[in-house]
Amino acid sequence: STLVLENLSVLVKKLRSFLRSALESSMKNQLLYEREKWLLQSSEHTKPTENLVSQGKDLIVNLSLLDTINQDLKAAMLSKDVITRDTLRMLISDIKKFEIDERVEADDAKISNLINKNVKQRRDSIEQFKNGGRDDLVATEQNQLDVILKYLPKQLSEEEIQSLIQEGIAAVSAEGMQDMGKLMGHLKPKFEGKADMSIVSKLVKNLLV
Repeated sequence: STLVLENLSVLVKKLRSFLRSALESSMKNQLLYEREKWLLQSSEHTKPTENLVSQGKDLIVNLSLLDTINQDLKAAMLSKDVITRDTLRMLISDIKKFEIDERVEADDAKISNLINKNVKQRRDSIEQFKNGGRDDLVATEQNQLDVILKYLPKQLSEEEIQSLIQEGIAAVSAEGMQDMGKLMGHLKPKFEGKADMSIVSKLVKNLLV
């Protein structure tokens, strides 16, 4: 009886030892599995980030004009650039007013057109202030004008404008001033944001007469 008990005790100890080893081995394998899984997931998560970094320039280039203006406004506020901050606030206000009045979303072309009008107004103001001897206001308007000009696309030269007008005349078969409205409707999308429409209108008249 005593021998049987001793044998049972030995067996129990061996069984416990075996179970402990098996449990430790299982836990170790589970930890290795979890670590491998984590590494794989980490690798997958870093790929999009790496792609975003590598495509960073493209993402910046693809920002809308309004997004760019808003980002520059935030930067001006952080750097306490008062002229840029105030000028961009006024520009954004003009864009929002346009969207409300016209009930449309202002895309890059429409914003460029608004900027062109703003540029023309400021140049007219500068000329008036010069004639009135208000050099202080001339400086203010010129500084704000310099800020706004950064957001205009490359402006077409007079030769490029005339070339596009000639193409438009051929496209709509314009023969005289009676066709000016039809021709301007055809040309407007081509010139939005890229040319002063008052100059375009003047050149159209000269070519139709």
